[in-house]
Amino acid sequence: MKKLWIGSTAMALLLAACSSETDEAVQTTDATAAPAEEEGKTEVVFWHAMSGELETALNTLVDDFNASQEEYEVEPVFQGTYEEALTKLNTVAGTEESPAMMQVFEVGTKFMIDSGHIQPVQDFIDEEGFDTSVWEENITNYYSVDGVQYSMPFNSSTPVLIYNKDAFEAAGLDPEQAPMTYSELQEAATALTEGDQKGFSILNYGWFFEELVAAQGGLFVDAENGREGQATEAVFNGEEGLNVFNLIKDMHDEGTFYNSGQNWDDMRAAFQSGATAMILDSSAGVKGMIDNAPFEVGVGYLPVPDDAERNGVIIGGASLWMAEAIDAEQKQGAWEFMKYASSAEAQAQWHVDTGYFAINPAAYDEQVVVDQWEQYPQLKVTVDQLKETQANAATGGALISVFPEARQRVVNAMESLYQGADPQEALDQAAEETNRALEVEAAKNGN
Repeated sequence: MKKLWIGSTAMALLLAACSSETDEAVQTTDATAAPAEEEGKTEVVFWHAMSGELETALNTLVDDFNASQEEYEVEPVFQGTYEEALTKLNTVAGTEESPAMMQVFEVGTKFMIDSGHIQPVQDFIDEEGFDTSVWEENITNYYSVDGVQYSMPFNSSTPVLIYNKDAFEAAGLDPEQAPMTYSELQEAATALTEGDQKGFSILNYGWFFEELVAAQGGLFVDAENGREGQATEAVFNGEEGLNVFNLIKDMHDEGTFYNSGQNWDDMRAAFQSGATAMILDSSAGVKGMIDNAPFEVGVGYLPVPDDAERNGVIIGGASLWMAEAIDAEQKQGAWEFMKYASSAEAQAQWHVDTGYFAINPAAYDEQVVVDQWEQYPQLKVTVDQLKETQANAATGGALISVFPEARQRVVNAMESLYQGADPQEALDQAAEETNRALEVEAAKNGN
């Protein structure tokens, strides 16, 4: 019986917002444990970073795939956080023990392309004539470079504004009208700040900064976000980035901003307890927030500066990557799993169970989704924001292999604002440190 390994990786010091739930304490399954074998089927070990309810949903997807065909038997194996999985992958990459397919979150895209150990799924798309138009373009764009689809999107999300409708009503605000611009956000935050309640909070996390910059059409690095050549310089310290830092600094100085630190659970707890009336969160967390908050929850688009054209959002989450160092039969098995996982029926159930977007928009017409949207109309807001996103270099996301370092530099700069740092100086320092990281990486690769 041949073994087909499927693994989960990423390469960041911080997890993507959309996968924040995977930070919860879950015991890592021993990667050496042998999965149950089924006679006549190629054995498939699926390494993943999904824990809690997400792991339950993933197991359902795998079970359905196993029952749908007679050639492959997938055995899901939790590998810890994305960082832990990456460490394991790096010990076997390019060998016979290498995973055949890896779940990698979005900022690991450049790293995976440069690794030399992946098989672009574009080869299977071309060979089979697979119609990728059935996939959501604003999701697949992130994982496509120069017309090559390198991986298949899997668990995808974007940031949204989440707000306390009850607090809005108490403050004399329209609970059905979320703030759409920075001035509207600041005005609402002022009205909502009363007693122990602050108006607004942004987690000190680089993903949100990147999204707020892209929503204005701003880039993170040069070379069109690294999509038209090797990025050599950070540009997030320009006008768009300064708009974001000025917003945070002004609201903090006004006393309407709640500093929730870097922990997702702390931010969500602050919102649910009434310590802050508005937050930015992942679209994948919307359903859980609605279920757990003791008040009615509203969902809105990311606000933009008053004079900015709304560009939309960058896709977050993870995708499935195929390894190069496996035989043709194993690659075909990985591709079959990818196709099944992206089908309308499978994506409909995945969307309902997890809150992640359906990468196949036809899933939204499935009855299971129609029924859930009747119960959770807020979910449609997240999908509408993605559909209205412009396809360009800004919303396509940056391609750099030093994203972990860059994000941490931005986080440090964000936190310095609460200590009185000048927004432009803080951004410039983060950009300079990112530039040095880019230089070191380029020298390491001989560029």
